[in-house]
Amino acid sequence: MAAAAAARRGRLGREGRASLGSFLLGASVAALPLLLGSSPALLAAPGLRGRLALALHVAGVNAALLLLYPRPLYKIAVRACFLGFAFGCGVLLSAGRSAWRHFGWYMCSLSLFHYSEYLVTAINNPRSLSLDSFLLNHSFEYNLAALSSWVEFTLEKLLFPELKQITWLSTVGLLMVIFGDCLRKAAMLTAGSNFNHIVQNEKSDTHTLVTSGVYGWFRHPSYVGWFYWSIGTQVLLCNPICVVGYALASWRFFRERIEEEEITLIHFFGEEYLEYKRKVPSGLPFIKGVKLEL
Repeated sequence: MAAAAAARRGRLGREGRASLGSFLLGASVAALPLLLGSSPALLAAPGLRGRLALALHVAGVNAALLLLYPRPLYKIAVRACFLGFAFGCGVLLSAGRSAWRHFGWYMCSLSLFHYSEYLVTAINNPRSLSLDSFLLNHSFEYNLAALSSWVEFTLEKLLFPELKQITWLSTVGLLMVIFGDCLRKAAMLTAGSNFNHIVQNEKSDTHTLVTSGVYGWFRHPSYVGWFYWSIGTQVLLCNPICVVGYALASWRFFRERIEEEEITLIHFFGEEYLEYKRKVPSGLPFIKGVKLEL
């Protein structure tokens, strides 16, 4: 047992620390205006100085990663660094007064969500940790949805610039994002090693039914968090088309995912899960879960 615990700590220390250090290294791009003696708006403004600074920062950081980490860790480090870089650029856009300020909030939210998925998994369940834990390659549909939101924001910013300057609405979206992400991470931490990004078809010896904490509020708090986080990103961007599209697509995805997962949970825990299901709602609107009785 002691050896297994030591191995787990070693795995967490090796991969988790590499990702955290790399994320912070990438995020250090936010300090460039201080080094250049200029305002944060420099990197969002026209001109070569900011672009050159970004290019040199990326090249320097990547060279440092190649020197610091062997190839297996480099694969982790470069992804974490990319997310940190996106977060840092989001901070710069957010700190400026340009029309892209709210998009900066979005960049911070998106990059932090994906990086924290990996970090919490490294803390929580290192045995299931992999490059997929970043969720960067979640699915073609997920990537298409993200691209659609960027296209909508850009087009509407060009055609209806005043639509992208509704600060109170973007603030509501930011609060939804913070709530959703915090709820999801609380669910992951509460579930501990029971949480996995992939629905499990076989019950492990350590798999238990978690009903405490946020699982006492909702049966699927991680899905509830992700649902409101995803919609919140589009409210933040003031993207009316994607708000509707994300709400419908996310609702359909989680309805199917919950039904699939609950069939497995009933198989694992039987009457214990059915009793829990009767007492605690799914947490998502108009989704009651699988209709199945023993």
